[in-house]
Amino acid sequence: MIKVLIADDQSLVRAGFRVLIDSAADLEVVGESADGREAVELTRSLHPDVVLMDVRMPEMDGLAATREIVHGSEGPRVIVLTTFDIDEYVFEALRAGASGFLLKDMEPAELLLAVRVVAAGDALLSPRVTRRLIEEFATRPDPHRTPPAALDVLTQREREVLALVARGLSNTEIAGELVISPATAKTHVSRVMMKLDAHDRAQLVVAAYEAGLVSPRGA
Repeated sequence: MIKVLIADDQSLVRAGFRVLIDSAADLEVVGESADGREAVELTRSLHPDVVLMDVRMPEMDGLAATREIVHGSEGPRVIVLTTFDIDEYVFEALRAGASGFLLKDMEPAELLLAVRVVAAGDALLSPRVTRRLIEEFATRPDPHRTPPAALDVLTQREREVLALVARGLSNTEIAGELVISPATAKTHVSRVMMKLDAHDRAQLVVAAYEAGLVSPRGA
C-alpha cells in the first residue's frame, strides 16, 4: 500500500484528492495538511511514501516544506502541484528535491499514475510542461550551479547514461540507446545517483542541465 499525504490550503482540493486516491486499491491517504509547516510535521509522524505538495500555502510555502521533507535519504517523494504551466516555485522545488510536478487540471488517472511512478523511485515530469520547464530552468542563473568538474566522479558511460536520463528516457529506453540490458542500465543509473548524491531521477536531470552536460534545446 502506498501512503499519501496531501498538502493544500484549499479544503475542497484536499477532499477531491482524498476521494480519488482512496478509490485506488493500492493507494491510501494517511493525512492532510493546510500549510507547509503542518505538512512537515505530519510527514515526520505519519511517514508517507508520497507527498502531494501545493506550492503556495500559508505559514510555510511548498518550496520550504519540500526542502525539509526530502532532507536525508529516507525522506518521502514529493510531487509539486501547480495551477500554472510555468510557476516560479516549480523551478526551485526541483532544486529543493521534488521528484516531479503536475498541473492541478490533470486527468484523475494521471494523478494516480504519478503517485505510483514517484513512489517507485522514478521522476515524474508532466509531458505538458517538461520541455518548457527544462528550457527555462536551464537558463536561469543559480549561484549554486553545479560545475562540470562535479561530474568528474562519473565514468564516460555513466555520463552517457546521465545525459539520457536528462532527456527523459526510461531505463528500458536507455538500454536500447546504449545496446545494453535494462538491468545494466538500471545499475548505471543507480551508480550515477549514488555518486552525485541524488535523491532520485529528477535531481539527475537538474545536475545534468546545470553542469552543461546536455542542452535544453537539444533534449
